[in-house]
Amino acid sequence: MSAKSQVLGANQPADRFYRGGERIAAFRRSGTAASRTPEDWVGSVTPLFGEVHLGRTVLSDGDLLADAVAADPVGWLGAAHVSRFGTDTALLVKLLDAGERLPVHAHPDVPFARRHLGLVHGKTEAWIFLEGAEVSLGFSRDVGVEELAEWVERQRVEDMLGAMHTLRVTSGDVVFVPAGMPHAIGEGALLVELQEPTDLSILMEWRGFAIDGESHGHLGLGFETALAAVDRRGRTRAELSSLVTATAGDVGDLLAPASDFFRAERLRGSTPWDEGFSVVVCVDGEAMATAESGEVLRLERGTTALTAHASGAWSVAAGGDFEAIRCRPPRA
Repeated sequence: MSAKSQVLGANQPADRFYRGGERIAAFRRSGTAASRTPEDWVGSVTPLFGEVHLGRTVLSDGDLLADAVAADPVGWLGAAHVSRFGTDTALLVKLLDAGERLPVHAHPDVPFARRHLGLVHGKTEAWIFLEGAEVSLGFSRDVGVEELAEWVERQRVEDMLGAMHTLRVTSGDVVFVPAGMPHAIGEGALLVELQEPTDLSILMEWRGFAIDGESHGHLGLGFETALAAVDRRGRTRAELSSLVTATAGDVGDLLAPASDFFRAERLRGSTPWDEGFSVVVCVDGEAMATAESGEVLRLERGTTALTAHASGAWSVAAGGDFEAIRCRPPRA
């Protein structure tokens, strides 16, 4: 079970509570999407909340990536990473297709997750848009504890959305979403999502979605406790805009403000890659990446792949239209 870089197949949990999947299927060139498969969990050692294996990546040899990393952590992650994080990959990457507007929700931060759930990660995240949409992000005014609780209990969605900022993002834009910030991705978005490796969502909205939010929207903590994780502070438009970066023409680091949580680089052309564990999403063009170990990754638009630390550095033979997003854990 030694570490081996490889191209990955789709990993799309079925019957999710919101619609989507067609854009992922088109991006991956994989035919018609199954019903309600709006997420592809790429290079995942993380299960869905309340599940054991669902959501975790299965490698080409049939082993779970989580088991392979546990068996050869230095090979997959490198000695420095293991010294800091152990066998924790410290990263979850998804492709997300919003076939409808997602419900308003938020994710807990590390102190909340540690105190109430016994976990070492919260769920700070970032979005790299391949197809743009409107997003609702953060409150435009301070919201009281009782006011938020009433919105959620009575499902006063219009009041909730009315108190949030609405932003229009386009292809290439990057949005950093700190844990606690309420948000909702709009219909039509296709994005690469980087997250801390948990599946922790606090639903503030569920009316009209295929989920029993009263039972499943609070992480088993009850809403009085769960809603304490929501950042109720009002933010100015300028403060919200500072979380959104237009990067369509950029290469290299896309997420400097998020470096304590994860990293992302935009790769173009035949620029070589350094060694390290990563999830690679090919956005456009074609390339053949060859590792010092001799391993070869053949990439085209829609391909996702894992690189293992043991593979070493990579040389890349690519056309000028090749573009990929390389997602990585924080630096060790």
